[in-house]
Amino acid sequence: MRLVADLNRCQGFAQCVFLAPDVFALHGDEALLFSPRFEEAQRDRVAKAAAACPVQAILVDYSDEPTKGVEPHVG
Repeated sequence: MRLVADLNRCQGFAQCVFLAPDVFALHGDEALLFSPRFEEAQRDRVAKAAAACPVQAILVDYSDEPTKGVEPHVG
């Protein structure tokens, strides 16, 4: 499981911090800090935090598969 937050979209409303304080934190007034990986025990809190984001800046990926991206070109 992993977490992605769009820090450009985040407005610092901190709903995620209130709902999942072990995963999210605010640094200063608006800088969001978060742990991209979280434990199964935190799953419900993280899901609620993502759903509560007023600007939908949080994406939760529940798969354990690595991200598939563009393969680097060697040559």
